[in-house]
Amino acid sequence: MKKVIVIGAGFAGLSAATSLANQGFEVTLLEKNAVPGGRARVFKAEGFTFDMGPSWYWMPDVFENYFGKFGKKPSDYYQLVRLDPSYAVIFEEGNSIFIPANIEKLKILFESIESGSGERLEAFLKQAAYKYDAGMNKFVWKPSRSILEFVSLKLFYDLARMDVLQTFAEHIRKYFTDPKLLQLMEFPILFLGATPQNTPAMYSLMNYAEIAMGTWYPMGGMYEIVKGMVALAEEKGVKILLNQNVTKIEVTNGSAKRVVTDRGIFEADVVVAGADYHHVDTKLLGEYQHYSDEYWDKRTMAPSSLLYYLGVSKRIPKLLHHNLFFDEDFAQHAYEIYTEPQWPSKPLFYVSAPSKTDPTVAPEGCENLFILIPVAPDLKDDTDEIREQYFNVIMDRLEAYVGETIRPHIVYKRTYAHRDFQSDYNAFKGNAYGLANTLLQTAFLKPKLKNKKLSNLFYTGQLTVPGPGVPPSLISGLVVADEVAREFKG
Repeated sequence: MKKVIVIGAGFAGLSAATSLANQGFEVTLLEKNAVPGGRARVFKAEGFTFDMGPSWYWMPDVFENYFGKFGKKPSDYYQLVRLDPSYAVIFEEGNSIFIPANIEKLKILFESIESGSGERLEAFLKQAAYKYDAGMNKFVWKPSRSILEFVSLKLFYDLARMDVLQTFAEHIRKYFTDPKLLQLMEFPILFLGATPQNTPAMYSLMNYAEIAMGTWYPMGGMYEIVKGMVALAEEKGVKILLNQNVTKIEVTNGSAKRVVTDRGIFEADVVVAGADYHHVDTKLLGEYQHYSDEYWDKRTMAPSSLLYYLGVSKRIPKLLHHNLFFDEDFAQHAYEIYTEPQWPSKPLFYVSAPSKTDPTVAPEGCENLFILIPVAPDLKDDTDEIREQYFNVIMDRLEAYVGETIRPHIVYKRTYAHRDFQSDYNAFKGNAYGLANTLLQTAFLKPKLKNKKLSNLFYTGQLTVPGPGVPPSLISGLVVADEVAREFKG
């Protein structure tokens, strides 16, 4: 059995390791932190259970497909509930819209905001459904190692229909004009790490995923997915070693032969790096660095996040499970992330209250809050003072919206931002989501999944194909595993 060392036990690393073990490789998974999961780790404090990263469960078919590849299903590991309303959007002066899970009810809601928009939503979703089918069943599964993978009449036809050369902002304005509807429809694009003006219109497939397939929640929290993936990996024979900080990849005769950690040395026939691509490339490889420092500096990164984990000793009736605060100027906030990176003057933010759905994540009568402010990556002055300043800015607005005080009832508080992303995940420029899905960073224009200087070093995760997010990371691991098997199995 050929030995594979996988670095990093996030979604992509776990996915790759499990698939490789299932295909007959001897797989050891090395994780830097004390628990697996990467950005989807969990911690407990004062009776609260906090998911540290992803909080949205979209594209349930991707999870079904993942577990199905190994003869399992998600319900073998966790129980899903569909949220209805899916989420709340809060606009200026506290005006809010609750997004229903039912499409017919959503059409009625759209129609109440803009005449004719109900039918236009239906037309928009019909086209988005095609993009979802083509995108998720064809394009995201391509390793994108060469443009030749995309050279066929059928693929060119699909690409044309997917509007890859049109921006999402242009595309959505063909259907809607009301500012609130535009914000509602552009919101899922933010998960791709770029503004709607710089994101290809093909990503309206995200709207289809959100509206038609629904917003779900795994009871117990998002970490239940990780626990399920870990259990499956170990069932397939993956050896998972924690607290293994990789310090070097040693090369012999053009091959990565040994992975060195602060606890030992691991021999390898193949290495799959699920850790931060830039960190592996620039810190662990020496002269075998795949891309230049100049190349990395020119990449457009997705935002970082300023996060707050709060345990509150009372219930907050007005909040839903997911709450998006669009009560300030989105264009200004986006400008301060992407155009002139700086701390935002009037930030938009997001509040997740999983205790609305799941009584196990907070003590009885309490609320578990996860608050996220998108911020530019690579902001140097990530200080406690800055974090506290923004905490008070958003709490003023949150308390005004819910109509009651929250701060006097906080029994637990933790903050997390750039320096934590760098320390815990070696995240390039302290990013939270990876590489932005701009047109020039799509498919074969992303960093390649194999090192061109080494015969057996592969990459997986949010800085390579297919891109950022939990479902793409799952797919990334499966794609790279198949590439390894194609070259080394037998």
